Order: sequence, then C-alpha cells, then structure tokens
Amino acid sequence: MANLKITLVHGLVHSTERQRANVKTLGLHKIGQSVVREDNPVNRGLVMAVRHLLSVEEVD
Repeated sequence: MANLKITLVHGLVHSTERQRANVKTLGLHKIGQSVVREDNPVNRGLVMAVRHLLSVEEVD
C-alpha cells in the first residue's frame, strides 16, 4: 500500500477549531513539518478537510 507525505505549508491562525483538530490528528505542529502516513480513507478524509493548508505527495 502507498504512503502519503503530508507537509503543513500554511499556519492555523484563521482556521476553525475543527481544522486545527484535523491537523493535530495528522501529527503536524509547525509550518514546514512533514509526516508520512498510510494512504487509507481515514487519512484521505483528514487531508481533504484541510487541503488548503497542506501539501501532499505519494511516496513508496
């Protein structure tokens, strides 16, 4: 199964509490921080909810 490299590229200053919770659930805290997560429907849903704050790449 493929993995997703997720990077936080924008700050959370004007975001809603729900968006902040989604970013925290993904394990991101600072701008520029990256995490690698499994590509599954749960993680895809979290990414789609805050896609304007993230950069996403598929990695193996």
